[in-house]
Amino acid sequence: MPRYSPSVAKLISELGKLPGIGHKSAQRLAFHILAMPEEEVKSLSDSLMEARTSTKLCSQCQNFTDTDPCPICSDPKRDHSTICVVENPRDVATMERMREYTGLYHVLHGVYSPLNNVGLDDVKIRELIARLREHPETKEVILATNQTAEGEATAMYISRLVKPAGIKVTRIASGLPMGSDLEYADDVTLSKAMQARHEF
Repeated sequence: MPRYSPSVAKLISELGKLPGIGHKSAQRLAFHILAMPEEEVKSLSDSLMEARTSTKLCSQCQNFTDTDPCPICSDPKRDHSTICVVENPRDVATMERMREYTGLYHVLHGVYSPLNNVGLDDVKIRELIARLREHPETKEVILATNQTAEGEATAMYISRLVKPAGIKVTRIASGLPMGSDLEYADDVTLSKAMQARHEF
């Protein structure tokens, strides 16, 4: 005898496909949704479809947006001479949260990862190079891909493409997080921390 009706099992299965949602979390969410009033479920469903249909990629930075260009790219108060390259749209939200960076962004939507069948043409590098050609006011490209082998390889590749154009290329510093102990740091993290040291 099946544990759930086919419709409930399908709902749990679909929720379980979301990142960070295991089977138990999917089960909990499914039963929460089933207990919600019908109008709230419809509102949730409508907002999902509306977000999916009205959201597009900004033609400049490739971030998700409802308007093109996006609010960041069209903001005259932003520093249009600096572009911060990040892996995904979540990274833009993270950078904006610190309220210190005032330049523009470019979202790659992934990184070069041959093991996962992601080639250089599968991420938005071509769009970045075209953008730099169209906007000669760009003076610096900040590479803020994650500190992984794939992130490093992608950053290295972009650096090789951009530097010949005379644009300054920088990489965000890496190393030990605040509040951490040296004894628990791995060799790569310690090495990066040493390389990124500064005068105190």
